[in-house]
Amino acid sequence: MTAELKGRKVAILVTDGFEQIEMTEPRRALEDAGAKTFLVSPKTDKVQGFNHDEHADQFPVEVSVELASVDDYDALLLPGGVMNPDALRIELNSVDFVRSFFEAGKPIAAICHGPWTLIDAGAVEGRRMTSWPSLRTDLTNAGAEWVDEEVVVDRGLVTSRWPDDIPAFNRKMIEEFAEGNHGPRLSEKARDVAARKS
Repeated sequence: MTAELKGRKVAILVTDGFEQIEMTEPRRALEDAGAKTFLVSPKTDKVQGFNHDEHADQFPVEVSVELASVDDYDALLLPGGVMNPDALRIELNSVDFVRSFFEAGKPIAAICHGPWTLIDAGAVEGRRMTSWPSLRTDLTNAGAEWVDEEVVVDRGLVTSRWPDDIPAFNRKMIEEFAEGNHGPRLSEKARDVAARKS
């Protein structure tokens, strides 16, 4: 066990349908680095993980997103899976929670379909990012520069494409989370977009 993240608290925002390995492997890496992690969700009891299109395990929700505050965490992890971010992006409390990390300048890591929720938080404009390939048009239309790389870092935002990228994703996530606050990272235009979505 290393201690890069000793004393850091990381929120992991999910709902039913997240790709299980994209939550469990980064979570293990964070905890091995000394962080404390918390499953945050709009659900109040358990969330259902998936292995591709098949049900996997259920995990207990530790914090309701309705009660969660960015002030209680140092960083945010957004796992993928198709259903999970697609549901989160239309859930106002979840979108507001994600946006609050950008407004506070706290680091965020999103993998696979996870960046979908960032679009609705008004937080991708002007950023260099990657994702599952089918999100390319969505991210580009929202103002991001999309690239096909295993891991991309842009001002405290770490993104990766799919499960094979998890080792590189975990390394960069831990580096960025260890660096801490990066200063407010929403442009004026992005703030306007976010305000209209609230």
